[in-house]
Amino acid sequence: MQDKELYEYAIIRLVPKVERVEFLNIGVILLSKKRKYLAMRYHINENRLKSFSEDIDIELIQKYLKAWELVCDGGSKGGKIGELEIHLRFRWLTASRSTIIQSSPVHPGFCDDSESTPGKLFIKFVM
Repeated sequence: MQDKELYEYAIIRLVPKVERVEFLNIGVILLSKKRKYLAMRYHINENRLKSFSEDIDIELIQKYLKAWELVCDGGSKGGKIGELEIHLRFRWLTASRSTIIQSSPVHPGFCDDSESTPGKLFIKFVM
């Protein structure tokens, strides 16, 4: 266990109609504070999404997720939030919100390699 690396992650959820309290898992966001690593991975299955809501604007959702990626990557392209320290950007991205894109509660985990873990979590919880 000493060789294992502590990380935190949350599932990115798409909530087509907030009032119905239904959601689709569309991605994962992961923070390894020790390695100063923050990454997200997502995919929108349009056919599955259309079964929840015919009138959703997928292009708009893609733009929102692109903004999340810019915050995740850090730097001025991510705006003021993107310039914050890595753990603060993760906290902002995983903050509770009542919008069409939300995140699950944050969960801890241990891994051997933080860079391959987002892909593993993505397959487990999204695909």
